[in-house]
Amino acid sequence: MFGKNPKRPPENTDGSLLFVQEIFPTIQAEGIFAGRPAIFIRLGGCNLACSFCDTEFENFSQMSLEDILAQVQKHQVQYSKINLIVITGGEPMRQNIIPLCNKLHKNFTVQIETNGTIYRNLPDFVKVICSPKIVNGKYTIPADGLQIDALKFLISASLEHYNKIPDWAFDFKEIFIQPMDEQDAQKNAANNALAVKIAMENNLKLSIQMHKFLQIP
Repeated sequence: MFGKNPKRPPENTDGSLLFVQEIFPTIQAEGIFAGRPAIFIRLGGCNLACSFCDTEFENFSQMSLEDILAQVQKHQVQYSKINLIVITGGEPMRQNIIPLCNKLHKNFTVQIETNGTIYRNLPDFVKVICSPKIVNGKYTIPADGLQIDALKFLISASLEHYNKIPDWAFDFKEIFIQPMDEQDAQKNAANNALAVKIAMENNLKLSIQMHKFLQIP
């Protein structure tokens, strides 16, 4: 969306209907489950508008939980051994995803990808990967009470404030460093080098967007 999307506020609903961009099977390319086959549920809308975001999440439609689960089951027919669901966006915590998580938990490990700015009382079984973003010139600390399994920081050598990670991050047990894709070969090469440098200097895990190399969703 490259920062041109509307900033959408949290939805205060019972979670029986959700705005969904797409549901698709692929390889989880980032973070703690990198390399594992997964079914992605991409939800619509975001509360931020990051200039580097290349994800489409505004062409969404409203779906019932029953219809979402039916689409997931359709993919399971083809890929019966997949047992990981990734709920992403946009910003998935913008909507009440708790009922969806509870339904999915019967058959799947459930992972959320979030910017961490919105709190919801998620079930303990949900794995939360938080990728903090810069707001008003500094990284936003994850919302109070949000249980985080890992942080993932995007690294840019040229984009202001994204060339280092904040001191508070080291209070968390697992941190991934990921070079930002800025749609420019020269910038990306510099981002790769800086991400490796930060990972090496701080003994942190490097995350690469392998789906872009594999040219898969």
